[in-house]
Amino acid sequence: MLFNSYIFVFVFFPICLLGYYSLLRGGRPGAARVFLTAMSLWFYGYFNLSYLFLMVCSIAGNYLLHRLLSGKSLRLRRMGHGNVSGHGTSSRRAVLVLAVALNLGVLFYFKYFDFFLDTVNGVFGAGFALRGILLPLGISFFTFQQISFIVDTYRGEVADCSLSEYALFVSFFPQLIAGPIVNHSEMLPQFRALGKKKADWERIAGGAALFILGLSKKVLLADTFGAGVDYGYDNLAVLGRADACLVILFYALQLYFDFSGYCDMAVGIGRMLGIEIPVNFHSPYKATDIVDFWKRWHITLNRFFTKYIYIPLGGNRKGQGRMYLNLLLVFFLSGLWHGAGFHFIVWGMLHGGLYVATRFWQVHMQQKNDRSVINSEGGGGKCHGRMRGKVMTIVSQAATFLYVSVAWVYFRAENIAQANALLRTACRGEVKKISMDLAECLQPDEFWYVIKVLHLDNLSFSRYILMFLILGAGLYLSMAGRNANERVARLKYGPVSAAVFVVLAVWCILSFSGVSTFLYFNF
Repeated sequence: MLFNSYIFVFVFFPICLLGYYSLLRGGRPGAARVFLTAMSLWFYGYFNLSYLFLMVCSIAGNYLLHRLLSGKSLRLRRMGHGNVSGHGTSSRRAVLVLAVALNLGVLFYFKYFDFFLDTVNGVFGAGFALRGILLPLGISFFTFQQISFIVDTYRGEVADCSLSEYALFVSFFPQLIAGPIVNHSEMLPQFRALGKKKADWERIAGGAALFILGLSKKVLLADTFGAGVDYGYDNLAVLGRADACLVILFYALQLYFDFSGYCDMAVGIGRMLGIEIPVNFHSPYKATDIVDFWKRWHITLNRFFTKYIYIPLGGNRKGQGRMYLNLLLVFFLSGLWHGAGFHFIVWGMLHGGLYVATRFWQVHMQQKNDRSVINSEGGGGKCHGRMRGKVMTIVSQAATFLYVSVAWVYFRAENIAQANALLRTACRGEVKKISMDLAECLQPDEFWYVIKVLHLDNLSFSRYILMFLILGAGLYLSMAGRNANERVARLKYGPVSAAVFVVLAVWCILSFSGVSTFLYFNF
């Protein structure tokens, strides 16, 4: 089931919202928790019943392992061992290794087994037949979420929880398919406190506004840019240099509004239910360098890799050389996490290489440069210094955006060869007029009617006007405008704002005929 679908908007979520608050109003928080779990399983099973079977088995198996680990922790404490997080027994370590291995094994089979066989065939000339294994939606997300829970249980950081609490923690539908990867400390206390929650109409209105803004990003912007992206990658042989550059920009904006829209909708749904979901996306195209970018893009994934990979490997505690190696390993794994293909690894290492270079510069050069700037500025040079700072910020943002956009080519392409072909065309392709077919991909009917009303449709370049207007709007909203959370926080509720959001909601719903899945569903 998709957020941007009729069944979700008109059937699933109204039932969920009414049933949930009816149970809470009746003083039945436990039943409300079970109800949310059942609705979440319905949401996931709607895609494919086999997905649901896998998830239920995963939840049951991991909960048993959690109970085993937490039970051993309790016995150790009763025996006078105190905090067991730092010196677990060999049996507890064995349970931990088994739990992590089982989770990673399931993930490997469904996501990477065919990739492994294909790699073996290519390297050794073997003839293994690929299985064509169907990838369950969101498996990377709920697998990592359960691994973090198991590891924290082993460390003694998890208070014991009931099966119903754990099942809801794993399956909670707003963040189930495409994140964020939530931590138990963020969600379990909220699920346990459902008895204290009641319908807060201002909070529900804010959540609905955030959901509508996210829906608008997905339906009106991401899918519009996506049409141009699909055309570009399907017609690489006929693209000119300008076409290729536009396709690269289109995908950067498609992915931004697709993922940002999903995150906004997830947080908005949570707020309507009185549950706060952590922010996973914070204006990443406003980043001034790649380090800043990864503080803003997929925040919870970065947090997972930092806590469970980077720090256990030694982080920055074992010298700078080891720190840089750890960072490269994290980005290698991040690339592999996003997809089973060498092009994802290339994407990860492009980010990792620049990340390491940026950290090196920050460690060895930044303080020296800052001191030079301060010493060179007298009283009369402060205004000049501020102006230079603004210019440098804009230049840094633009450079970071362009680098990230180029790296996205390997993220979107089917393989390295296709990515290289697009980049070669963008750099050395034929210089010719922008393809009319590409421009027509960014011609939503509702916008084209405006062009006709203004009598601009007879102009030879009318198709390009609309394309560049949409491109300009996308660049402004992603790089300069306030994000959805900031807009909702500043929102003044009244007839005007209500009318605006109603219009947006109706516009999006009327556009559901062209509904598409979210890009991060593939991971």
